[in-house]
Amino acid sequence: MYKYFISLSLVVLFINTSFAQNKPKKTVKKDTITYKTGYGIRLGADISKPALALVDKSYNGLELVGDYRISKNWYIATELGYEKETTYEDFTVSTAKGSFIRLGANYNAYQNWLDMNNEIFIGGRYGFALFDHSLDSYTPNVTNGNTSPYFPAQTTKTPISETGLTAHWAEIQIGIKVETFKNLFLGAGFSYKIMISVDDQTNFKTLYTPGFNRVFESSTGFGFFYTVSYLIPFVNK
Repeated sequence: MYKYFISLSLVVLFINTSFAQNKPKKTVKKDTITYKTGYGIRLGADISKPALALVDKSYNGLELVGDYRISKNWYIATELGYEKETTYEDFTVSTAKGSFIRLGANYNAYQNWLDMNNEIFIGGRYGFALFDHSLDSYTPNVTNGNTSPYFPAQTTKTPISETGLTAHWAEIQIGIKVETFKNLFLGAGFSYKIMISVDDQTNFKTLYTPGFNRVFESSTGFGFFYTVSYLIPFVNK
């Protein structure tokens, strides 16, 4: 009886072992879904320029922006436009008007999730402006320290203009771009500018340069931008 039971147990064990060896192994499917983002030209405008023109009648300007993605984190970027600004000082009124262009690149330091396409970027630019400058009017500063002058000061209102002036500068930009809808981006940021060289009108210092903004004695300046742009994708990677 015992021999019969042991023999039966060995047969069952052999059958189970053989079945386990022949049973097909389960395979774990790999996730084959890949998320791609668009590579192409992104074009737009700085909406702060026309907004400023609505509240400040001494200013008029338009700036177009664009970039092209060349790798995961790098973009070639440019801005070009036109500005006219009248500067009112205590004794002078002057106007600068002309065109400008900025060329450079942006680096996106933001790690996007899945199919997100947002940016926190830092960029560098070389800026160039070709502009006209005019001294619209001035009053000689000939007071004795009080409100009354030594002799009556006559205001000159005949503009003195000079054309073909140029300016060169470098700047650093820091900003963000958020994809609000498919391929539509809102951006904002600021820039720090360092003037390399600027032409002055004869006998009068340039106070404002298109594309650079106000020129201070330290030859530095600041700027802000608020952009709306649209991506035209050429390829998805």
